[in-house]
Amino acid sequence: MPPASAPPPAPDALPALQRIQALPSWLVGRVAARGRSLVAEALAGQGVKMLHHAVLAAVSELGPIAQADLGRKLAIDPKDLVGVLNDLQADGLTLREPDPRDRRKNAVTVTPTGRDLLDRCATVAEAANAELLAPLTPAEARRLIALLARLHEA
Repeated sequence: MPPASAPPPAPDALPALQRIQALPSWLVGRVAARGRSLVAEALAGQGVKMLHHAVLAAVSELGPIAQADLGRKLAIDPKDLVGVLNDLQADGLTLREPDPRDRRKNAVTVTPTGRDLLDRCATVAEAANAELLAPLTPAEARRLIALLARLHEA
């Protein structure tokens, strides 16, 4: 039987830095930063940045979608979105064509090459998240995800 661990000290009994580092907001922020770093590195191995991946995924799910609607959905500044879409189109991952519902707008669609990239990105992102959660048992990982989802929805 493992020895019983002592209860952690009360937060107000900790030195100032340790007190900050014991805050849930600090811990969640550090874990999130590590998770983003792992995913960004995995996506970079596929030749894509995180913002480009998010835009490509949104186009895949919502397209064909008007460029302006896409920007609003993702809360991306129109100038930034134009740059990302230019990159995605130059790489053959998306197409912008006149929107059949309103010829004054561009509709964005994902190409088969873009869909293939999304599949590869999903695989490497899942592996990066598995690495992030590796210190936990599968049951702990499921519980953490459920708790984070509750906090996110609150």
